[in-house]
Amino acid sequence: MNPGTEQRKLAAIMFTDMVGYSALAQRNETLALELLEEHRCLLRSLFPRHNGTEVKTIGDAFLVEFSSALEAAQCAIEIQRTLAKRNPDAPAERRIQVRIGIHIGDVVHREGDVYGDGVNIASRIEQVAGPSGICISMDVERQIRHALEASLVKLPPAELKNIQVPMDLFRIVLPWEKAPPAGSAPGTHERRELKKPLATVAVVLVVLAVLGSAGWWFYHHSGSSARPAGTGPAPATPAKSVAVLPFVNMSSDKENEYLSDGLTEDLCTALTQVKGLRVPARTSCFAFKGKTDDIRRIGEQLSVATVLEGSVTKAGSRLRINAQLIDVANGFHLWATNYDREMADILEIRSEIAQQVVAALKVQLGVDETHALGKKPTENVEAYKLYLLGRYHYGKYSADGWNKALDYFNQAIEKDPNYALAYAGKADAYNYLASTGLPAREALANGKTAAQKALEIDDTLAEAHVAMGSVRFYGWDWKEAEKEFQRAIQLNPNLALARDGYADLLATQERFNEGIREQQRAIELDPLSSFMNVDLGWDFFSARQYERAIEQTRKTLELDQNFAEGHRLLGWCFIMKGQTNEALAEMLKVKSLDDMPWNTAGLACAYAISGKTNEAFRIMQEWDTAPQPRHVAPSSRALVYLGLGDTNSALTWLEQAYEAGDTWCPWFNIDPALDSVRSHPRFQAILKKMNLVK
Repeated sequence: MNPGTEQRKLAAIMFTDMVGYSALAQRNETLALELLEEHRCLLRSLFPRHNGTEVKTIGDAFLVEFSSALEAAQCAIEIQRTLAKRNPDAPAERRIQVRIGIHIGDVVHREGDVYGDGVNIASRIEQVAGPSGICISMDVERQIRHALEASLVKLPPAELKNIQVPMDLFRIVLPWEKAPPAGSAPGTHERRELKKPLATVAVVLVVLAVLGSAGWWFYHHSGSSARPAGTGPAPATPAKSVAVLPFVNMSSDKENEYLSDGLTEDLCTALTQVKGLRVPARTSCFAFKGKTDDIRRIGEQLSVATVLEGSVTKAGSRLRINAQLIDVANGFHLWATNYDREMADILEIRSEIAQQVVAALKVQLGVDETHALGKKPTENVEAYKLYLLGRYHYGKYSADGWNKALDYFNQAIEKDPNYALAYAGKADAYNYLASTGLPAREALANGKTAAQKALEIDDTLAEAHVAMGSVRFYGWDWKEAEKEFQRAIQLNPNLALARDGYADLLATQERFNEGIREQQRAIELDPLSSFMNVDLGWDFFSARQYERAIEQTRKTLELDQNFAEGHRLLGWCFIMKGQTNEALAEMLKVKSLDDMPWNTAGLACAYAISGKTNEAFRIMQEWDTAPQPRHVAPSSRALVYLGLGDTNSALTWLEQAYEAGDTWCPWFNIDPALDSVRSHPRFQAILKKMNLVK
């Protein structure tokens, strides 16, 4: 928009104000400016997560614009949640409180600023909100009432300065606070509590804590079915279960996010080793990263009774970690602590948190588990940091991410040549890169070397057995692969990746019922993982149960509608059912999301089957003439020629796939896409060489 021009639009406007800033500035200007800057950095890091655009700052206030009332409300909740986690560990004079007002209305953009009633009303609503409160107009309430995971309480009538028309206002009741009675003014409850003698308040808090802990114990151990009214039947949730939610990176440097994510994953891994304790896998827990879902909803989705959450702040070599264990049923803290240490102490902190969680849940530990929780993966803090960076990039599930992860794992190994987990991570990265960019045989050989080294250092490491199982699987050593996956499951029954890998092996051996059961167990451990869920769909597909595969894939896409692998599986289901138009639509969607060759191969095949042969050849030509050539697996070309009906060329490329050690080879015996050549002598010869048929 050119300077001087105007643009009118409907927008959600948020005003924030730092409570008590002016008074603090008069008492201690240096401290006030320091907290103001921290407050600005914190809020500015949250606005973009919810598509908020900062219009301007006015002293200690922010004016922020959103295109959606729901996104504005979710951002406001995240601001207050982040401050609620920060403040308990800060001295009283360093606590930051913010009040927030939100309105949706007509605004005018002019010369980089925003004007109009929408802005004026939002600024007045903010003044009605109490400290740490969120106040919204009725227009906002109408738009979010059925979508927001929080209660809304109508406030008594209030006059807004310079606003002539009476307005109904609402308060968002934050998930960690009790709802005030309808009609009570914001902030009244807080002011009334402050008038009580501090000793009385302390006694009340102690009593509540004791009652809460006793209530939690009784609820989970008595076998009683009693539940609060209106909550419905009790879910089948194990009492001894915990989800490790992503720790929040509170550092001003976003580059430190690997540390908060890595600590989360590390705690998750450590706790999965405790028998009798149910711990959802990392992928499902990370589905809640950056979100402000109600604790009860998280517990229901992950089928856990407790949640571990916290935050990490790193400043130079200093580290502050807050952690709290929360009972899902009533929101009480079962245990909470904070660590203010040097970065060098992070390995001790990690072990202490895991041990305290287990103690709070009263899980009985054997000798091996006690040793495992206290055991450090490495004594070298720098190696641990590099390993966490590797896992951070590995978790992006992309060729670029795996390459970066490989580099960090190698650096970690240089720092500590006896770091078994780093070798296991290196093997995992190579196993994935064998499918995406590196020549398969070379990548798998490197992965095998790394997995062997990990096992030499620690043969009780379940992750190392999973890595070796994958190497054996892609090397067509079916018996040894099964032994490795079974050993990994024996060592850590909660390791979803072990069950996922074992399910793949069972399916390729045509043991479909066993494979489906194992994959379902993997999903129980990692319920929100798109990969775990889509793999069950592939099991149904391989068993020629196309309708069940489609049903499962649609459930997967409810988790992530832009999950390319889900659309690819749908496309292949439609190809096998002869629904070429639907198949083309799905394969085009896949290409728009991820144009890696194995994805565009499905599109080329769909084009070929539908008679659009020129389009199919054009895709293969693009593979060869791309400015930055990608590794194209021989199996991808074979699929296109199968679609074209050129059996001889397809078999030639399948033979080359065998020679190259293509990672699709293990599925040759069961993939419905190969049914047209299954009985051909040349194809049968390939299967015999891989010990897939006798």
